[in-house]
Amino acid sequence: QTETMIKPKLDLKAPSMYKVIYVNDNKTSMQFVIDSLEDHFSYATTTAEKIANTVHNDGAAVVAVLPYEIAEQKAIEVTMEARQNGYPLQVKLEKEDA
Repeated sequence: QTETMIKPKLDLKAPSMYKVIYVNDNKTSMQFVIDSLEDHFSYATTTAEKIANTVHNDGAAVVAVLPYEIAEQKAIEVTMEARQNGYPLQVKLEKEDA
């Protein structure tokens, strides 16, 4: 009896990474941005405050770089929470250049 051994091709690629970007607006409170960074991205308060200041001062900031599915989920969660609180915060995803 003959057994055939199949060798799978394992050409696995690392998943594409995506930037999660917060865009500044005139209505979303700084405290909401800080809280969302702490709650959804597990930032310490001082780090969240620095990122929130960058969003405010520069008009936008990359808040995280994650695989697409995770980045998309975080963006959806933050956007839904913002809308529930009456804020128009925009969260964009942008593919990171390799």
